[in-house]
Amino acid sequence: MTALTRDEEITHPLEPKKNHSLIEDFLAYVCGGLLIAMGVLLFEKVGIITGGAAGMALILSKVSSLSFGMSFFVINLPFYALAWMKMGPRFTLNSFLSVALVSFLSDYLYLFVELNSIDPLFASVMGGFLIAMGVLAFFRHRSSVGGVGIMAVFLQEKYGIRAGKFQMGVDLSILVTAFFIMPFNLIILSVVGAFAVNLILTLNHKPGRYQIT
Repeated sequence: MTALTRDEEITHPLEPKKNHSLIEDFLAYVCGGLLIAMGVLLFEKVGIITGGAAGMALILSKVSSLSFGMSFFVINLPFYALAWMKMGPRFTLNSFLSVALVSFLSDYLYLFVELNSIDPLFASVMGGFLIAMGVLAFFRHRSSVGGVGIMAVFLQEKYGIRAGKFQMGVDLSILVTAFFIMPFNLIILSVVGAFAVNLILTLNHKPGRYQIT
């Protein structure tokens, strides 16, 4: 294996050497959307939250009559302006479609999946892993799940700040807010879930890693 040049190291993962086909993008978005929706379902089942825009949406759904899907869709709307200016129209459109898909699947996955019992600790870890893998699927195909993800990808592209590390900081802020509306034991499980999400993202989403030869 040859060493990467400096230019190769900083190549942005959302600008691969070859574009994916439409069918490849479509399947990746469906897969990513289902993974995230399933992770959210596990979190909702045991009453915990996660970080990023999804965490904000889960909190909003707890204190209002809005569903998670509707909250998630609305919270992401302001971030599309940044995506359009900094990441371009294709990334913005891809992210908008991805967010809409995750919102829809999260609200209607219950029609296909029924969970009668699940261990809370397992739900927090497995839910975190599922959400992270879904986010990676979107990143790999020039998209994101909006919100903090858009900001994270922008900072990674422009300043080399790891997307996972940036999101970890945001997630901590969300978890602090959760102290005012959730029991302490659920806060701890939420921390475990957020750590699971960001561990996968930090280890796998790095500048220059996703390139198609």
